[in-house]
Amino acid sequence: MSTRYAVIGLGQFGRAIATMLANRGAEVIAIDNNAAHIESIKDEVAHAITMEATDLKALKAQGITEVDAVVVAIGKDFEALMLCCVHLVELGVKRIIARAHGKIQRMILERLGVTEILSPEDEVGKIVAERLLNPNILSYLELPDNYEIVEIRAPKGVINRSLEDIGLRDKYKLTVITIKREFVEDKIVEQHVLGVPSSKTLIVENDTLMVFGLVKDITRFTDINS
Repeated sequence: MSTRYAVIGLGQFGRAIATMLANRGAEVIAIDNNAAHIESIKDEVAHAITMEATDLKALKAQGITEVDAVVVAIGKDFEALMLCCVHLVELGVKRIIARAHGKIQRMILERLGVTEILSPEDEVGKIVAERLLNPNILSYLELPDNYEIVEIRAPKGVINRSLEDIGLRDKYKLTVITIKREFVEDKIVEQHVLGVPSSKTLIVENDTLMVFGLVKDITRFTDINS
């Protein structure tokens, strides 16, 4: 099933997201009010459009409500970012991801109805793109030769099953480095690392798996078990 995303704002951050999504086979609508930015990316994405993202009618005309998610990557102009988000919420866009610099900007975006807000420490385009393509992925480290280490929220299909039963190595060619599990201590939920798991270790609800393997194998594992 093909996926469609819109990336609004093509600075270094937005461009990294747009190009990685496109390289992974997603249909990308890249939007910026700077014609030079659009010219530089037009051959790498499905659609590259020069327009003001603060224009409600223009957004609607691009079929923005039909995409799987919109990343608002407008950089320095927070007023423009905020107005764009207002329009996206008003149009009923399914998933809006925006970035906030500081607590005040985050609070404003939350009040506007934006539920996925990136902090400066999240501002690595490849990480954001990976999370868009696979919502189960919580964090991600790219390695040479198409390998990666990812933290994955345990998919539904592996809950209450052992690593041996799941067949991580034999079926998916993946290695679980460790597991983080939630424990309630004095009515406070905390995550603790279980150490190196054995083949008999059971995966339970809300576990986080740290997995090593090829990008295509990790994607296959999450697709099959989600």
